[in-house]
Amino acid sequence: MAIPSGSGTEVLKRVTLHANNNTWTEILSGTEKHIYTILSIIFVNRTSSAYNIEIRVNDGSNDVSILGSTTVAASGTFVWNDKFVLSEDDDLDVYNAHSDGDWYVSYIDQDWS
Repeated sequence: MAIPSGSGTEVLKRVTLHANNNTWTEILSGTEKHIYTILSIIFVNRTSSAYNIEIRVNDGSNDVSILGSTTVAASGTFVWNDKFVLSEDDDLDVYNAHSDGDWYVSYIDQDWS
């Protein structure tokens, strides 16, 4: 993607995933001529047991781990506040190693289409 030089829009957005169940799930998928700045990722463990979560970005051909296996306490919350960018072919994938985990991602969508 070339660096945009024309007009576009910049909108704050969010995406949620309720009760993710022990599987890798694509929570945000890149779109042509869009740049996404991830502001925060919040995970809530809704079970009575501690378990692991992971976060990765697929850059179109490779899975790049940005959060390795991290344990979240029973009924606990994990917050990722480091900013990073996704572009056209990138996908944001999340994983929780048990049933019943909620994810909330806030981001800026810059649309240059």
